[in-house]
This record gives sequence, structure tokens and C-alpha cells, in this order.
Amino acid sequence: TLIAMEGWVRALEPAAPWCAHGTNPSEGRGAGLTEAARGALGHWMEVRNGRIARYQIIAPTTWNFSPRDAAGVPGPLEAALIGAPVRAGETTPLSVQHIVRSFDPCMVCTVH
Repeated sequence: TLIAMEGWVRALEPAAPWCAHGTNPSEGRGAGLTEAARGALGHWMEVRNGRIARYQIIAPTTWNFSPRDAAGVPGPLEAALIGAPVRAGETTPLSVQHIVRSFDPCMVCTVH
């Protein structure tokens, strides 16, 4: 992969247009997957009769804060919170905030 990446970087033309305009299809499906700063990001889309019929985004927060699956396996955040120390009388446990922040810095405000 490193060799391919080096080739891609050498092929970059800084003065070239950064966006290629095209025509919208009348029918089709598409998916875009990438690794974002907080985890996997996915977009899925379906076009029918020239209009968007379905569009779904699953963001890193969705994956990281997912509920237990059909087999009862906890999502990543829930698994990380198991056994987190909470001191007696602590109403906003610092350990919980740190763990949540490690998955998604924006979610801490809604958790405490």
C-alpha cells in the first residue's frame, strides 16, 4: 500500500480542479466507506427515477455507541465502561468521562 500511496502523491496536481462534476444517474446504488478520526464512517445511497430514494449514514459514534448485538455482545463503549472505577459520592464519575471522551470528545457533555 505504501508504494501505491507514493504513486498517488506523485500524481497529484496542486493546480488541478479538486472536484469533478458529473451528471446524476437515473438509477443506481452507491457506497462510500472511509476511516475518520473517531472510527469507521459509511454512506449508502440508492437513486430511483433520478431522485435519492434511500440514504443512510453510519458515523463513528453509531459504531462506538452501539447497543448489544443479537448475541448480547456489548458495543465498544459499553465494553470499555465495564469495571470503570466510580468513587463513593461521585455524581459525575471522572473515569466514565475519560472513557467516553476517548471514543468521542463531543459525547462527554451529554453523558455527565
